[in-house]
Amino acid sequence: MTTVYDVPAEPLIKKAAEELRSFDEIEEPEWAPFTRTGGHREKPPTEDGWWFTRSAALLRKVYLKGPIGTERIAADYGGKRDRGAAPGHAVKGSRNIIRTSLQQLEAAGLVETNEDGRGGRKISAEGQQFLDGVSHEVKQDLLDEIPELAKY
Repeated sequence: MTTVYDVPAEPLIKKAAEELRSFDEIEEPEWAPFTRTGGHREKPPTEDGWWFTRSAALLRKVYLKGPIGTERIAADYGGKRDRGAAPGHAVKGSRNIIRTSLQQLEAAGLVETNEDGRGGRKISAEGQQFLDGVSHEVKQDLLDEIPELAKY
């Protein structure tokens, strides 16, 4: 069976973002077009549907690294803050975006809270099944494009 580990991240996230649009629980908040994704960004994202792309990326990250909390995920989505002539400093990404997206993924049944006392969120059985199915589709698409990959 094909898993998330078997396909490249970029086509997987793109395909999963398309699939997440069909979930009623996952929708872009009203404040999303105006918010920055972290203190290291000057402007909000310009890509249409960036919320679904970020949700798909978060779902993949929880699959790979879970159980994981918002603080550690925010560090992964951070960057270097431009402080003018002063040296840049590392800042974290927006925890509100991460938290809201994880809450929506949890409402959709793809993610669940970790109950073993360590906190954070982990992938649910439905979320794992969803991502493995998308991974299978991505692998089939890649094999159709590049038949030489079939021998690997």
